[in-house]
Amino acid sequence: VILSLVSSNSHGFVRPVDNYFLPRILSSTTCSPCSVLSSIQQSSTTAKDDDAFKSLEEVPTKRYHEGHPALLSAISVFAPRVNTDACRIFHGRGGLFPGAEHLTLDFYPPVFLLTSFQNISDAELESYETALKTLWNSESDKNTPDDQNAVDVMPQFTWVYQCRAERGNSITQLMEGSIPDPHIVTEYNGKNKFLVHLLKGQNHGLFLDMAVGRKWLQNKCEEGEVVSVLNLFAYTCAFSIAALNGGADNVVNVDMSRGALKSGQRSHEINGLVEAGGAKFLAHDIFKTWGKIKKLGPYDCVVVDPPSYQKGSFVAAKDYAKV
Repeated sequence: VILSLVSSNSHGFVRPVDNYFLPRILSSTTCSPCSVLSSIQQSSTTAKDDDAFKSLEEVPTKRYHEGHPALLSAISVFAPRVNTDACRIFHGRGGLFPGAEHLTLDFYPPVFLLTSFQNISDAELESYETALKTLWNSESDKNTPDDQNAVDVMPQFTWVYQCRAERGNSITQLMEGSIPDPHIVTEYNGKNKFLVHLLKGQNHGLFLDMAVGRKWLQNKCEEGEVVSVLNLFAYTCAFSIAALNGGADNVVNVDMSRGALKSGQRSHEINGLVEAGGAKFLAHDIFKTWGKIKKLGPYDCVVVDPPSYQKGSFVAAKDYAKV
């Protein structure tokens, strides 16, 4: 099995496979935009009202300067909890909602992360902040017990905004609140743990648009269909953690960035996966390491999730075919 997953970027590269439609491609079923959003959230959250997703299909095609209604609707039906898994709340990059293609909203508990691939107005930014704060305060009222020292008290409202309007020049701001240090989030109902860093660099240690792919792989490992995995462009090795926690015996992680692999090793330690020795970490250029990669095989599954554009190492438009 090859998961051929290429992310889009702000310069119009169209990825061969939309990550959110991976289950449909693998099972040949169909799904509406609403069912796709619901399936993503059901793995980690409980929607307040499933019918509210219907409003997301009725977004008119125009540019919004005071908050896109599709994103505002997604915020309104989201139900944050203290122990919620990390998840993508809104994926405008999938192209399902005209006028919102530049927007994504993620939840790295207890922090919201809004990313825009275009410059947006102060009024639009304020509308999203208001919606998020209203949601958080509402959930806080429901979850605050009489004993203010209880562990399930909702933490302080925190959100981060990242503007990626210019390639290679992202601006990330802590808009309100504080971020845990270390910041560890979970997936798969708390089974998988990941170390993330929302204010350090353009990427954050865990790509939430790949959650469905990781869940699919973990299920395959749990079912015994996948035992050995080759994880190319591994970054912080999130697929490796999913595979090993699912029961895989061997995962080979390959990435040119030693720093990213080191962060991945730390996440493996957090998950208690180091002593078993099932994971290998190769800081190599895959185009120059095929011999070593082959010797460590064979593999039941190859994960291919390259960057769409990484100057000096990989440009999907010309290098994807080589892979």
